[in-house]
Amino acid sequence: MDYATLLRRTSFALTMALIAVLICYFWIDRPVAFFVHRHHIDEINFLRWLTYPPPELQTWSPLLVTLLLVRGAWGPLLHWEKVLLVACLSLIVADQFRICLGDVCGRYWPETWRQDNPSLIDTGTYGFHPFQRGDDIGSFPSGHAARILSFGMVWLIAIPGSWVILAVLGLPMLISLVAMNYHFVGDVIAGSVLGGIVATYATHLARLRPDGQASA
Repeated sequence: MDYATLLRRTSFALTMALIAVLICYFWIDRPVAFFVHRHHIDEINFLRWLTYPPPELQTWSPLLVTLLLVRGAWGPLLHWEKVLLVACLSLIVADQFRICLGDVCGRYWPETWRQDNPSLIDTGTYGFHPFQRGDDIGSFPSGHAARILSFGMVWLIAIPGSWVILAVLGLPMLISLVAMNYHFVGDVIAGSVLGGIVATYATHLARLRPDGQASA
């Protein structure tokens, strides 16, 4: 795939994501957040546990990258090792990108859950407040979703058969973000698209192919 095709597909993905986020913002995000709160879905511990792996993976990604680079001194990396290296780098880049977009968009959270952050449920605040920096208004896009997709999509693209693992592990994690009222539906969609785009470019730059050979 050449860069022109990649850019066209990126533009299409961003357009579809924007439409989806707008639909969620006006008609879906608030009803879902109130539904979760009214029915105490966010008190289910199992759903909370599903939100733990993405930040942990981010924490350990720099060490994994370092170990893989050292491993490369003893010979070429195996295909799965290359995929793991690119997946970790993709996650790191996607999360930093998410931080930038969080500052640009400045969206309030569904619920107040730390540092008395303003939220829809607890303080009645809703919407985007561009260029107001801080974790208390960094709901959009979802960092968890960006981490999940940026890491998982690298495996999916480089090893197509891994879609089963991504679906079994990744999809419940994405659902748990909304079920815990950590994010609005639109936040998760935006974070997922962000992660998927970063993963796509990462695998393209790394020239990963399903057969483990570098493309020309």
